[in-house]
Amino acid sequence: MGTQEIILVLVIVLLLFGGKKIPELMRGLGRGVREFNDAKNNVSSEIRKGMEEDPNKSKTEA
Repeated sequence: MGTQEIILVLVIVLLLFGGKKIPELMRGLGRGVREFNDAKNNVSSEIRKGMEEDPNKSKTEA
């Protein structure tokens, strides 16, 4: 995407949502990205924990 396309998209967003709604929209987007990253990190840590567990321990529990 070039500079002209980015400017065009920003102008359209400004026209659709208005100046007062854009900060709200960005806050919501930021929260969504933060929640996604938290979930991704939780899944990664669970996978790491599962890989570090003693394989003999899981066989004796089953």
